[in-house]
Amino acid sequence: MDRIIYTAAGGAARVLEQQAIISNNMANVSTTGFREQMAIHRSVPVVGQPGMPTRVSSVTMTPGSYMGQGAMVETGHALDAAITGDGWFSVQTPQGEAYTRAGEFAVNEQNLLVTQQGLPVLSADGAPVEIPERGSVTFTGDGQISALGAGDNPNDIQLIGQLKLVNPPAENMVRGDDGLFRVAGGQAAQADPDVRLVPGFVEKSNVNAAEAMVGMIANARRFEMQMKVIQDASSNAERANSILSTN
Repeated sequence: MDRIIYTAAGGAARVLEQQAIISNNMANVSTTGFREQMAIHRSVPVVGQPGMPTRVSSVTMTPGSYMGQGAMVETGHALDAAITGDGWFSVQTPQGEAYTRAGEFAVNEQNLLVTQQGLPVLSADGAPVEIPERGSVTFTGDGQISALGAGDNPNDIQLIGQLKLVNPPAENMVRGDDGLFRVAGGQAAQADPDVRLVPGFVEKSNVNAAEAMVGMIANARRFEMQMKVIQDASSNAERANSILSTN
């Protein structure tokens, strides 16, 4: 009876963990540049005190993310850009360089190009991108940034830098707690001249809302099944105890 309860309780715990991951994906359906988080179950041997294996448990893992392209939505905003195909924007964080697909940029009070979270966007030379005061910005397909200052002659447009666009192998990318990606090992990725972007567009989340909803419903049913097994095991134990009772 103990084995039944142990197995069902372990299964219910794994279902709840997977449900949390799916719920997080569902909550980010509208998040620009979000990458769907994957979840799998794997077995883990349980080792007793003397070092001998006793039984096998299981854990839920998030081995990576689905890197497929999200939907491209035209915004018409000069500071918006979306990467087409593989690649990442580079940003500066307190923990070092990180990478994102979210191209909804803005200009902060220090005239730096930043993300919606206020993180400086990096240029190809690894420095923050400085925008002329009240200047209008234009991106090109290879990430070059041109700006025209307020009141300047349209012919005086100047090239102020180039975005650092990178494309490290997907298997080397690790998602952080802040939702940004970093290269495993902590080193900075090299700029890739083959990465291309589309100005005036943003890339939406690559989470399929319908599939996420179906997954949540399926997990709810699996959890109910595990709870039913535990209830049945408890009822069977009570019946067995009543039969063995001498009173």
